[in-house]
Amino acid sequence: MCGICCIVSLSANVDTSHSRKNSKLRCRGPDISQELIRSDSHHNYNCFFSGHVLHLRGQVTPQPLQDENGNVFLWNGEIFGGIDVSDTDNDTAVLFRHLTSCDDDNDVLSLFSTVQGPWAFIYYHSKNHNLWFGRDFFGRRSLLWKFSDNLQEVLSLISVADLANETKNWEEVPASGIFKCDLGSSVALKSLTMTWYPWTSVPEEQLPRLSGEDDEQNWILNLPKCVSDVKIGNRGLLVPVKPLNLNVPESMANFNSKPLGKNVSLEDLKSLISEEHKDNVLKLITVLSEAVRKRVLRVPQRDDHMTQDCNGQASIAVLFSGGIDSMVLAALADHHVPPEEPIDLLNVAFRLKAPSQKMASKKRNQANQHCKSTEYGKLDPSSFDHFRVPDRITGRSGLEELKALNRARIWNFVEINITPEELEEMRQQRISQLVYPLDTVLDDSIGCAVWFAARGRGVLHIDGECRPYTSTSKVVLTGIGADEQLAGYSRHRVRFNTLGYEGLLEELHMELGRISSRNLGRDDRVIGDHGKEARFPFLDEDVVSFLNSLPIWEKADLTLPRGLGEKLILRMAAVRLGLGESSVLPKRAMQFGSRIAKMENCNEKASDRCSRLQPGVIQ
Repeated sequence: MCGICCIVSLSANVDTSHSRKNSKLRCRGPDISQELIRSDSHHNYNCFFSGHVLHLRGQVTPQPLQDENGNVFLWNGEIFGGIDVSDTDNDTAVLFRHLTSCDDDNDVLSLFSTVQGPWAFIYYHSKNHNLWFGRDFFGRRSLLWKFSDNLQEVLSLISVADLANETKNWEEVPASGIFKCDLGSSVALKSLTMTWYPWTSVPEEQLPRLSGEDDEQNWILNLPKCVSDVKIGNRGLLVPVKPLNLNVPESMANFNSKPLGKNVSLEDLKSLISEEHKDNVLKLITVLSEAVRKRVLRVPQRDDHMTQDCNGQASIAVLFSGGIDSMVLAALADHHVPPEEPIDLLNVAFRLKAPSQKMASKKRNQANQHCKSTEYGKLDPSSFDHFRVPDRITGRSGLEELKALNRARIWNFVEINITPEELEEMRQQRISQLVYPLDTVLDDSIGCAVWFAARGRGVLHIDGECRPYTSTSKVVLTGIGADEQLAGYSRHRVRFNTLGYEGLLEELHMELGRISSRNLGRDDRVIGDHGKEARFPFLDEDVVSFLNSLPIWEKADLTLPRGLGEKLILRMAAVRLGLGESSVLPKRAMQFGSRIAKMENCNEKASDRCSRLQPGVIQ
């Protein structure tokens, strides 16, 4: 992973001051940094490039890369398929060699149609005076753009903005294709001319709409006057995944809820696994296991020798709530991470407000009852303190299940406890700027929770002792993408109850179309701030293609109650992997499971603009 930046000037000078003050770029790429300027005296333009590398593959390769012909490349991504990258190769160098051998635009488009994995890139082609840039189909890597009437910085591209030194004019580059800026023509016109090459068969939600001023996808109409022309290329990129199976037989148009109790059990789930399900469940395990394997093998350990009190260094961590998504990822990571390496399970909790004495007694009794019915009671029978939030309880129960699967593995269950004071301090100092340009209450809650979790600074409970611990992992696995594909959110059930399978399919079709603007850019910026790389196995191209190929009722059956119907195929896979009660835990959003949502104004709506992220709050 890297922090990348490019500033384009259509004058003799280029203003690089903002980038050079941007400490957040360096946090993303702590291993090596480099910058250079490309000038063309004939056309009178300048391009400033800055790259900051987190080393993960092959030899350490400084960025930006350049060749003898003056071409320049910045790459923030990972190649997990489509192009051959050996164990000793650096994928930045491999892709740059492919790019410089491209003869025309079609070759460039074919190349990026082939690459599997998350990416954002900037490529300057010297001979044709073109600047290419863009994000992958799902938008798994952040890239922001800013336009200006000031010709010294008419176009700026950057992984993450630093609002302490810059104006708030940044937007996320749409993940709806890749872009080419003709610098020669732009100099002649004194304004930018661009060509947009969209993904072919791109979801409708990602296409620009040429009417309606308030449409969030209407990025073409919202471009400033300094962009004089945006052409749509005759040929786009090939969508890297199979289309969603929209087939719904007439016989399934009418649906009725199945008679199961409100409180579902593991036995209820096991009774649903018939022979017709087993084949697809095994296929899901195979394709998801391969996605995890590609993301956890040969990750180098940190060379800064962070001091640990125990257990050695872990190179892989999982954002871990004990829910179905994180449990499956942890179980599959156990299949592929070398057995002598620990795996860090990052579990975040926000301090609850102190309850009244009467309420505290009631909660204590409820907690004791929970202890009697779960393995969690064997862990810590005494202390139910202010950090004993739902995700902590399910996380500890999940830890016991993982230990039962592999008792030889060291599972570092990192309890990350955040007070209101630390939350407010770090939100002002860093998180609000990383979440930007998103600004809703939901962005605040999830952005803060993910930032603290990914930081990995907490405690381990070992042999009755509480020991400080900071995760050393360079890679963080996250379960984003499971809910969006497998009907995990409550809105999916509402949609199904209203419009049946057809309505549910429309909702799921929309989910992946907007995941880049809703989630992934934000989470990449937040996790990357710790010099760590977010990896998303559920959004692996092969995983998405497999799930898209299945009929909807094979993936989710929302006639079944919560804890069964949503993500049904994943729950069945969890049973096959040997997991237990975690297989039937109902979905609980991170902001509620960690209890960060309880720390602020309870009357806020998730979609409201968050006052805590506004300019007056940023220090």
